Amino acid sequence: MENPVRAAHAALVAAASARRASREAGTTVRIQVGSATCENAAGAEAVLDEFLKHIRATGRTDIRIHRVGCTGRCSREPIVGVLRPGELPVKYEQVDRDRAHRIFTEHLLGGTPCHDLLLDHRPASATTPLPRTAAPLPQLELVFCAAPRCQEGIGPQLRDRCVQLLGEAGIPESRVRVAEASCYGLCAEEEVGRGVHLLIRPAHRVYRITSAAELEEVFRAEVLAGVALPRLAVDERPVGEGFVELYGDVAFFNRQSRVALRNSGVLDPESLDEYLLDGEGFVALAEVLAHQDPEAVIRTLAAAKLRGRGGGGYPTGQKWADARRQPGTPKYILCNADEGDPGAFMDRSMLEGDPFSVIEGMILGGYAIGAARGFFYVRAEYPLAIRRIDGALRAARDAGLLGPDILGSGFSFDLEIRLGAGAFVCGEETALIHSIEGQRGQPRVRPPYPTESGLWSQPTVINNVETFANVPVVLRHGAAWFARLGTPKSGGTKVFALAGKVRHTGLVEVPMGTTLREVVMEIGGGVPGGRALKAIQTGGPAGGCIPAAYLDTPVDFDSLLQLGSIMGSGGMIVLDEDDCLVDIARYFMAFSRDESCGKCTPCREGTTRMLEILERIVAGEARPDDLERLERLAWLVKKSSLCGLGRAAPNPVLSTLKYFRAECEAHVHEKRCPARRCKALLTYTVIPDRCVGCTACARNCPVHCISGRPKQPHVIDPAACIRCGRCVEVCRFDAIARG
Repeated sequence: MENPVRAAHAALVAAASARRASREAGTTVRIQVGSATCENAAGAEAVLDEFLKHIRATGRTDIRIHRVGCTGRCSREPIVGVLRPGELPVKYEQVDRDRAHRIFTEHLLGGTPCHDLLLDHRPASATTPLPRTAAPLPQLELVFCAAPRCQEGIGPQLRDRCVQLLGEAGIPESRVRVAEASCYGLCAEEEVGRGVHLLIRPAHRVYRITSAAELEEVFRAEVLAGVALPRLAVDERPVGEGFVELYGDVAFFNRQSRVALRNSGVLDPESLDEYLLDGEGFVALAEVLAHQDPEAVIRTLAAAKLRGRGGGGYPTGQKWADARRQPGTPKYILCNADEGDPGAFMDRSMLEGDPFSVIEGMILGGYAIGAARGFFYVRAEYPLAIRRIDGALRAARDAGLLGPDILGSGFSFDLEIRLGAGAFVCGEETALIHSIEGQRGQPRVRPPYPTESGLWSQPTVINNVETFANVPVVLRHGAAWFARLGTPKSGGTKVFALAGKVRHTGLVEVPMGTTLREVVMEIGGGVPGGRALKAIQTGGPAGGCIPAAYLDTPVDFDSLLQLGSIMGSGGMIVLDEDDCLVDIARYFMAFSRDESCGKCTPCREGTTRMLEILERIVAGEARPDDLERLERLAWLVKKSSLCGLGRAAPNPVLSTLKYFRAECEAHVHEKRCPARRCKALLTYTVIPDRCVGCTACARNCPVHCISGRPKQPHVIDPAACIRCGRCVEVCRFDAIARG
């Protein structure tokens, strides 16, 4: 007899399938348009209207507009995807009304893709896009896993051999392309170094190939004959297969392993039907409730080595086990979506792009610890995320996935939304609890920890958005698969907000243990303008600056901590040779000072005094012992602050003093900024040999501190100069030196 929980879930899926069949009858072409905050700000709504206008004008009934969440490909929005039968899907970048018209008329009506508008169409190892051509797009892709486990052995040789086979067979790149992707998570330990996984698209078959002979067999079957070769095929299909299949040959995505972001940019975030049908929606929940074993959930998370993605990386299974052991009731589960790090937007993107997976993760957490109620704590500055969470909660209740007797299992659980006012300190779990309770958002001394005494003094589990988004995947596909994606101590993937001086900014999700070099140089495309990479700042205002010499460091909780930084929620800012690390430290210290709750003296006063010293240094007023005073004070704040935010606030300063001491000493002892960023330490002088006396600098100087006769070298009065740089901007002969 079928389990009633599974039957209830199957009924939901069947009803969703029937609604889709009715809604999409006759649809053969799908146009994907992003509908997240960043996409809307870039004009996505106007693009969507343009496509709808063309559909109405042509009377086409087989074309459907499909709203999706943010792809995470920042600076290229709006992004539009086109999916036509028999073709690999394509993505277009920076689409406006004019480009939408071209895409519709040339691609959808004419059948010829607009190659000059394609998103980042380039080999994975290239740092600049290849010239766009009018060649047809490939009909088949052979995608080799480029993860270290597959590349340790004969992986590179097999890829090269595949290219040779294409040449020998006379098959052009317009028909078959060889590409690389990130980890599929399919390698067992005994297989490392003994072969490579190969994904065939669009058939979406995966092979494990251990020799050139096996590669030739697959080539003859798949490429030449178009048939499968079951003997070498891998039974387990990679998680996120829909994402890989929908994005085509875009290196920015191929080099990632999308797990937490598996549905973002693929599914309609406001459609429960799509989550049920295409996102494996609530399958994990149905299986867990059918088995009626909450402790098995905790054991699975522990075996998967899932660590909290919000900061310190505490093992999720251990935290949930601690809460389950507590005798008190009721118990609560909280989602920390109070994302306050400058430049961080991971949580917002996931909530806007895939709210149902976070909700499913929270329901599973409530079942595991014995909670009947939970809360989303979301920044009020995220109106679209709040609206989508609220809509997803209502849809889940209507479907019987929230509320009493979920799926007929006897388990009851519900969720509510609480809004935060934007205080950075409310990202700290005890301050967050106080805020939900209606108190001032300030941390308290621990122990007791929230798992013992949290919300309203009851046992409480707090995890962030990304952690909950991973939970359904772990329970659906198993602890072993998830653990294989990461390192021995940290399983799975991590989402980073890659920003700063890098070609390809956006959300990047890679397996734990991926090096900084691959994230910044391969996926991010390196530093633009031919400038040198100087440092990578990780972990937001509480993180540290890692010099370029450590590019080959694997990214996980422990390795970053050893370098004096943290992973935090996942901010990653790339700095180049023109950035001053002293000024960067000053900026983050100003942020920490402003956001300090003021409860404990070390943080309240320590950050203020540290900021005063840094401001003296960048203003050219440093005292000889300022660096020593700054370092002592930083260690004092780190060791004696009340909460984790206060203890981490000195990290930018300490890492700068450790790795960029010479730059700090130049500011203090030489009154010089090597990066030429600190305005008060700059000097402007005229180079006599280059100056032709055109008078442009003198005429444009706002304080008239430049003097000289026409056709004679000019002179800048350093006492009167306000260091605005206007003379450098207007000089056509590079005759102004700045140093």
